[in-house]
Amino acid sequence: MSDLPDEGKSRNIGVLRRLIGLVRPHLGRFALAVATLLAASGLSLVYPMAAKYAIDVGMSSKSSVELDRIVLGLLALFVFHSGLVWVRHYSMSWLGERVVADLRALVVDRVLLLPMAWFHERRTGELVGRLASDVTTVENTVGSELSQALRNGVQLIGGLSLLLWVDWRLTAMMLLVIPPLLLITLWFGREIRLMSKRVQDEMAQVSGHIQESIGAIQTVQAFVREPREGRRYRDGVERIFQETLRMVRWRASFFAGAMGAGYLAVAAMIWLGGRALIRGDLSSGELTAFFLYTFMVAGALADLAGLWSALQRAAGATERLFAIIDTTPEIRDPEAPVPLPPGGGALELRGVTFTYASRPTQPVLEHVDLTVAPGQVIALVGPSGAGKSTILSLLFRFYDVTGGEVRLEGVDVRRLRLAELRRAMALVAQEPVLFSGTIRDNIAYGRDDATQAQVERAARDANAHDFVTSFPDGYDTVIGERGVKLSGGQKQRIAIARALLADPRVLVLDEATSNLDSESEAQVQQALARLMKGRTTVVVAHRLSTVRDADRILVIDHGRVVEQGRHAELMAQAGVYRRLVEHQVIADEPAPELAAAGAAVPGPTPTPTPTPGEPS
Repeated sequence: MSDLPDEGKSRNIGVLRRLIGLVRPHLGRFALAVATLLAASGLSLVYPMAAKYAIDVGMSSKSSVELDRIVLGLLALFVFHSGLVWVRHYSMSWLGERVVADLRALVVDRVLLLPMAWFHERRTGELVGRLASDVTTVENTVGSELSQALRNGVQLIGGLSLLLWVDWRLTAMMLLVIPPLLLITLWFGREIRLMSKRVQDEMAQVSGHIQESIGAIQTVQAFVREPREGRRYRDGVERIFQETLRMVRWRASFFAGAMGAGYLAVAAMIWLGGRALIRGDLSSGELTAFFLYTFMVAGALADLAGLWSALQRAAGATERLFAIIDTTPEIRDPEAPVPLPPGGGALELRGVTFTYASRPTQPVLEHVDLTVAPGQVIALVGPSGAGKSTILSLLFRFYDVTGGEVRLEGVDVRRLRLAELRRAMALVAQEPVLFSGTIRDNIAYGRDDATQAQVERAARDANAHDFVTSFPDGYDTVIGERGVKLSGGQKQRIAIARALLADPRVLVLDEATSNLDSESEAQVQQALARLMKGRTTVVVAHRLSTVRDADRILVIDHGRVVEQGRHAELMAQAGVYRRLVEHQVIADEPAPELAAAGAAVPGPTPTPTPTPGEPS
């Protein structure tokens, strides 16, 4: 096998072009780095020739004056050469760090724009692993290995040229070993690249597993799964170790073979050169220069062999990173966006049908119609898996409808800019996502320009100010990852304050009080009442206290709207809604509530006995 397959070559060329594209904005720095690299590498070719003259002068002259001049000239050259090396090293290192910073930013910018479906197919740990390991590989390539490759390339070409000038016959003999070495280099390089890709993929998978386990450490310990998780991690690390060893064996064989062949060539040159010296075809200085250039060429060739495998590893890492960068988000701004009209948050779903791409034969929603006037409170209830949360995702355009339309202020959301659509809404979820910064940062997350007074006003309206100021650091309190230092009710009120400060037209509440105790729920309900005032609100909830005062309640079952009306109307119908109330809210609502509602129902009041298999 003499070369890389056409597909592999074109892929590597494509990766190289993309890296050059990242370097292009910094062409000035790149030109300086290359110029100093060429100058420094060119100067290194002078030293063997200087040694030639020094030896010939020393052997032919009885005076040391000329030799002293040669040495002084070399000392001055050494100083100048050192300066060039410093500039070259700094420039290439700067360039490598700059390219890596730009590459990281490109990857993260793209990842943050990708739709929810993309993340559902990948683990967070795997993505973090890619940013860590793959980007580091690229950093080493651009900042160090590329520089070494260019330097060795100059020394190889320059050294061969000077060898031909010193003695072309000896050089021709030496060149007999170079083509086989190049072919071996290409073949080994391809195999090492494939092995490196497998190691990187396995490493990303293992990183994903352990990050997932650490992120759910409470569950892991609660179910006593520490041995299992530790064993799974060790097994993954062992697979990486064995695959790495295999790659190391190949690389060791590669280096040993390449260097062995190179130094066999050097030994042959010493033998042939010695015979030429005996015959008088070469002077002592010329033979010395020839040997020095031969060592230089052999060293450059050996280094290039190692660098080729490193460049192959970088090609695999870069390819994976650019695969993320090149991903086109399915959910994105339209080509000709329509400005969001002024309004109070009018919502409409027209014949909405939705199917997840992973389950194309199982529709989640079928022909859902919904009209919400500005300022209305609409509650969505139904058994788990009925499609309630999917409707909320469609409102934010986390997914696009399969059929029908979702409209805000009379405009199809697919015609609006994503930022404009989502700024008009705010979400308070069952498990509010808080960040590891301060309370102030979390409340002001949606408003970069928020003042301290605005943050505090939002916290007061969310019933959060009192407990915030009870902390020693107040609004500067660091709450830990995902707000672990706060209780459930406190986290929920911080999330409500964040939504208040965002001042949305449409408020979306997804089970916002389902995980709270009675006291926390009362405080959160007061805060929600302030937040909902004058805003269009869509509520997903099971608790009667959350939905009974809604302007309209929609009962979703198997992806369809099966009932709608106010609380009392739906209770009187004795349908799905009443059954859900009996089964899900009976613990929160006393029997008189049900009895009063049941009085309007013809016939005897149903006995609230749970039936096996019914939704809970």
